Amino acid sequence: MTEVHNFGLDIITCHAWNKDRTEVAVCPNSNQVHVYKRSSAGWKQTEVLEAHDMNVMCLDWAPKTNRIVTCGADKNAYVWNQDDKGKWIPAWVVLRMTRAAVCVKWSPLENKFAVGSGDRMISVSYFVSENNWWLSKHIKRPIRSTVTAIDWHPDNKVLVAGSSDYKVRVFGAYVKDMEDAPGSGPWGATSTLGTLLAEFPNSTNGGGWVHSVVFSPCGNKICWVAHNSSICVADATKGNAVMRLYTEHLPFLSCVWVGPNSIIAAVSAT
Repeated sequence: MTEVHNFGLDIITCHAWNKDRTEVAVCPNSNQVHVYKRSSAGWKQTEVLEAHDMNVMCLDWAPKTNRIVTCGADKNAYVWNQDDKGKWIPAWVVLRMTRAAVCVKWSPLENKFAVGSGDRMISVSYFVSENNWWLSKHIKRPIRSTVTAIDWHPDNKVLVAGSSDYKVRVFGAYVKDMEDAPGSGPWGATSTLGTLLAEFPNSTNGGGWVHSVVFSPCGNKICWVAHNSSICVADATKGNAVMRLYTEHLPFLSCVWVGPNSIIAAVSAT
């Protein structure tokens, strides 16, 4: 059943839910993130997360570890953990970016996250317990424009990224400093971070920048939507064959798998 939630805000630029959807973190188009908790009387603001110097561009809430990652136009990221009293404490992440972060996503095991940016690169960040800080490694080539969308493969060692150069790319995201070497998967074998496993143009004529990209639950397929109002699916088990559906709607902004062969795509209302 559809629910409508009103937080009394004019603009929400990004948001993320906790595991059971009893809490939500939203950015009201500022450098702050407001955390709300649901009760019988409705939604109540419990805390304001404020560490960024410029607008927060994206955030994600890890359901298992209950950590929030926020990224901003100030080229910084913070991982927020709750202390014993329930207060959110930020930890600065060394992204080493020169342009704004655009999208962020926790990995399935929640031991690392990926940040796409206007710097034409992806930053894969992980926690170094010896130094008690978050370190980042970069995926740069052959990305030629802003990374607009990111998703993780279920195996935690492969990611897919869409960008404004009209391309969708699958990369190896194995970090040898903190995890075991991966085996060969449906998208190929990778032994180093940033190995290009597959690349798909949105269409033979470009087709517009990519708005959203997601792996299927099994990880063998990826779906993406782009600014030319198209929905595309690539299947690794069929030689990376791509099925393209062109529509007459306004551009789709997001997509999600709701089953092994079912996808929901959301279109702009105006």
